[in-house]
Amino acid sequence: MSASASAPVPARLRKKVLRVLFISLLLDLISFTFILPLFPQLLEFYRDHEASRGGSSDTLLGRILAGLNAYKHSFAKPINDRYDIVLLGGALGSLFSFLQAVASPIIGTLSDKYGRRTALLWSMVGNVLSVALWVAATDFRTFLASRVVGGLSEGNVQLAMAIATDISDETQRGATMALVGVCFSIAFTFGPALGAWLSTITSIAANPFASAAAFSLFLIVTETVYLYFCLPETLPTAPSTTTNGSAKIDAAPKPRVRTNSHTLLNATHFMFILFFSGMEFSLPFMTYDLFSYGSSQSGKLLGFIGLIASLLQGSVVRRMHPLKVVQMGVISCTIAFVLLGRVESQRGLYAAAALLAVTSATVVTGLNSLSSFEASAGERGNKLGNHRSFGQIGRSLGPLIFCSLYWWAGRETAYAAGAAGMVAVCGLVFGGLKVPPGTETVRRAKST
Repeated sequence: MSASASAPVPARLRKKVLRVLFISLLLDLISFTFILPLFPQLLEFYRDHEASRGGSSDTLLGRILAGLNAYKHSFAKPINDRYDIVLLGGALGSLFSFLQAVASPIIGTLSDKYGRRTALLWSMVGNVLSVALWVAATDFRTFLASRVVGGLSEGNVQLAMAIATDISDETQRGATMALVGVCFSIAFTFGPALGAWLSTITSIAANPFASAAAFSLFLIVTETVYLYFCLPETLPTAPSTTTNGSAKIDAAPKPRVRTNSHTLLNATHFMFILFFSGMEFSLPFMTYDLFSYGSSQSGKLLGFIGLIASLLQGSVVRRMHPLKVVQMGVISCTIAFVLLGRVESQRGLYAAAALLAVTSATVVTGLNSLSSFEASAGERGNKLGNHRSFGQIGRSLGPLIFCSLYWWAGRETAYAAGAAGMVAVCGLVFGGLKVPPGTETVRRAKST
């Protein structure tokens, strides 16, 4: 069968949808990354705000900090007090990931039933509410509510992957999924810096971060309006008309013979994210202990990783089969763990960071593509939602488990254990995953 004959949508419509996905994801992810470098300042502000008002351990923030300090003091190795805020930020990150794990399968299933466009627009309503709460967050309780709403409603990435799957045949799938990865890398390279700059502009005294939050809200509202007017429905089994009158894709779902079970793919995703996210969260601790890194040096290191990852996704990753992409990424991650356990110089640190950039550019993108190969048209939202959910469970547990080992047993033991865990992931990838028949050729479609 020729490539044109097997294409699920006309090339012109595919190009339009890809353009809408790329622009909307950039807006969404840049908005999302604004808050990342601000977490320490945000949480310090709420802590100091409560202290200035005579707050005590009876407040919600006071109780959370007390619990984290009790956990911190349980280690034989003393943990510097400067990490109190970092630990609180990690706890909020774990909460966000856990809520994502709960919500992702539900959002995916709803997109299979009611259409990708409808599910995405409702997800955007939740995102708008979340950021609006951040704008109004003059106290920690409101800020926490904004994170909870955001965790439960954020479905943009998984729905973008489902849409990318709807409009791509097997030969285009890896290149299309790489487009999502490129958006991540660009956003994580520039978004945090822009958010940090906006935080220096004080517009509301009661909330020093209102300027960054307001611009984030502007981007989210702009994205919502753009999606409403420009995104057509892509679900093949969706109703025959769309809310905005756009042309709908009328492709009959094909029966699917699975090569890689979703159980294996989800387990691989969970195990990889469990170790990788733990290592990610431990990096600020390690670079501070070894090289006295502050936020500026850490930002440069993360920017280096993001830049290398974006270059790889835009060039190499999209031209390789997803399984080869995953294999390359897990090997790079294993070597990076070994190096991080032994690194003594900044040159060695950046060598490990380059390997982590390869990992960031490859593994999740490739696993998402492999998962999409195994899902028929009417179940893609659910299967990709479940796949994302397993990854988010790993992301909620990884920092807690890995950093506990880091403080209990030391850096060398922690990263050695991480390397051993990645060897197990390599076993799953090389020993269990196979190339689905019909996907051997990777088409460099101009429309991507």
